[in-house]
Amino acid sequence: MPDKTLDAKTIDLLRELPELIPVMRDSFEEWTIRTFNREQHECRNYLSPNRRDFYKILLVTGGAGIFTMGLHTYYIDEPTILFIHPNDIISWKNLSAEREDDLSAGYYSLFKKSFIQNHPQLKATIDKFGLFTEKDKSVIRLAGADVPVLTRFFARMQEEELLGDAFNQEAMEAYLQLLMVESARIAHFPKPDNVSEDYGHIHRFFDLLEKETAHINIETPIRIRTAKEFAESLNIHPNHLNALLKRHTGQNVSTHIRNRLLEETKVLLIQTNWALQDIGYSVGFAEQPNFNLFFKKNTGLTPAEFRRSYRNA
Repeated sequence: MPDKTLDAKTIDLLRELPELIPVMRDSFEEWTIRTFNREQHECRNYLSPNRRDFYKILLVTGGAGIFTMGLHTYYIDEPTILFIHPNDIISWKNLSAEREDDLSAGYYSLFKKSFIQNHPQLKATIDKFGLFTEKDKSVIRLAGADVPVLTRFFARMQEEELLGDAFNQEAMEAYLQLLMVESARIAHFPKPDNVSEDYGHIHRFFDLLEKETAHINIETPIRIRTAKEFAESLNIHPNHLNALLKRHTGQNVSTHIRNRLLEETKVLLIQTNWALQDIGYSVGFAEQPNFNLFFKKNTGLTPAEFRRSYRNA
């Protein structure tokens, strides 16, 4: 039987969110860089509140929507390119009509931290231009003449990905660098639109949820885990926080907390050989039966069954 200890690839895929759905469909195949057409994969609303292991360059050439990065909101109804760091809390609300000719157009490219580590020149370019790290540079409005130039780089990356020869990784690295150089050359940085107080509360909730769950282990178990505790930490009434999240995400506070704890629990069950009691304690359950009940209610399997099902796969 092959060793089913979770590697970095699978941990990443467990934690990556809606913009990675097409990659998830690839049955967890190994990847370090992918490029997609937005017409096929991005014509829907999404919220990505957790850390990811990949950088994202998003080129919007058609349609309209509201893009939020952290506490900055941008109304996008003209060509725009966005540079998204793995730690950014982002959301997209599609404002285009649902007719086929109005759907969002453009490309997006995802590339992992491991891809950067293996290509030091790419890292140097990222550091030099600061498009991912300096938030006032992460969103660039484009003139009409800029679109074909940038589109060509994305299209060539797709071609290289399909080609898959011995030099395609180096070629894609070069196109990513050219994307950043050309974006910096033509850069027009718009000022963010005003962020509503409601979204400020939502952002602070997801930021706190991420901080609470990012480093869960036996030595540092989760500190707060109920809707009331999160609301108190944010100085907001639980009912108000619940209503905001329900309105803007379709899920209440408890559901977001539960889903996040389930993600971390699955990672710990697969990645580690910790005793089930230690994992339960790490995610906030002092009693093993309560942990078993929580996990089975939400997955259909006990923690032990989930671990066995993965290792026997």
